Amino acid sequence: MGRLTGKIAFITGVARGQGRAHAVRLASEGAHIVGVDLAGQLPGVPYDSATEDDLDETQRLVEAQGAKAILTRCDTRDLDGLRAAADNGVEAFGGLDIVVANAGICIPETWDEVTPTSFRDTMDINVTGVWNTVTATAGHLIERGGGSIILTSSLAGKKLQPFMVHYTTSKHALVGMSRAFAAELGKHDIRVNTVHPGAVITRMGSGAMVARIQQTNEANPRLAGMGMTFLNQFAAEAEEVAGVVAFLASDEAKFITAEEISIDGGAQHF
Repeated sequence: MGRLTGKIAFITGVARGQGRAHAVRLASEGAHIVGVDLAGQLPGVPYDSATEDDLDETQRLVEAQGAKAILTRCDTRDLDGLRAAADNGVEAFGGLDIVVANAGICIPETWDEVTPTSFRDTMDINVTGVWNTVTATAGHLIERGGGSIILTSSLAGKKLQPFMVHYTTSKHALVGMSRAFAAELGKHDIRVNTVHPGAVITRMGSGAMVARIQQTNEANPRLAGMGMTFLNQFAAEAEEVAGVVAFLASDEAKFITAEEISIDGGAQHF
């Protein structure tokens, strides 16, 4: 038996990258998966957006672990849509135990390139979308008598990410959000924690993303090395982040709440 046998997990941004890795890892530990993803064009990002084919591939990979999955297209900015997805999952599987609010966007821009639109889109998805996710699912965890909620923050939520004022602001906001939810949901034995990856090898680095980061670095080269790690490894594999998520979802972490767990090779201290 896996650590999560009999558990049901709700994951956002599940079509690929970290979200897919979380789905596959939790499934390998025995959980069934309810997942959502926009699986369409994200606003303003320089990297390739996820597709419906990506969502289908996640479904296949989860089922290859022997788990069941209900994966649907949904924008985390749509609270009613998230509620419907959560309700459908509960109806099919009998409840929810784990929530991983993973969906987010990242737009490299210097402070004077940020526009009202890019700032609003980042906050709407990275902050309001996470609030929507917890709001749509927490009641189901209460009905189960407890559970674990994990919010995907970032190195940018502890230190900062140069040339991303909006992204840094959004990821810091999740730390306060997780503490506030942890305080109020604690009486229901619901734990709320954040994970803080540094660089991660995913499709977020596709398209023009790397070139765009290099362009913004030229605005102030002194800041370009702020993401350097202490270790020889510069970037995490998505599966390494998923391992931490699986731990926080499990009973091994049953007395851990309102914490911020870094997977950054020490970059927050560099």
